[in-house]
Amino acid sequence: MEHIKAEAPPREWCLYILECAGGRLYTGITLDLEARYKAHATGKGARFTRSYPPERVVFTRRFPNRSEALKAEYAIKKMSAAAKREMIDGTGQVERTD
Repeated sequence: MEHIKAEAPPREWCLYILECAGGRLYTGITLDLEARYKAHATGKGARFTRSYPPERVVFTRRFPNRSEALKAEYAIKKMSAAAKREMIDGTGQVERTD
């Protein structure tokens, strides 16, 4: 008898921006935003958020796969702080650079 392994439904990747201590912004991607935020908040996340603890999530966007999320993360990390804040306020777009 052949065993057929049920494939798990695809999970969406979440791109997020955190507002951190001192008004600094941190951008990342994850499959589980709640768990990742807890990691950042307890000093178990990125080195940046150990120095500048997160205060709140200010932006999220879902992507169908890791590749698309990474491309958007890269584009956002190249943006100026002012451009990121415009995007957070809803006046901008995440533009991919291929």
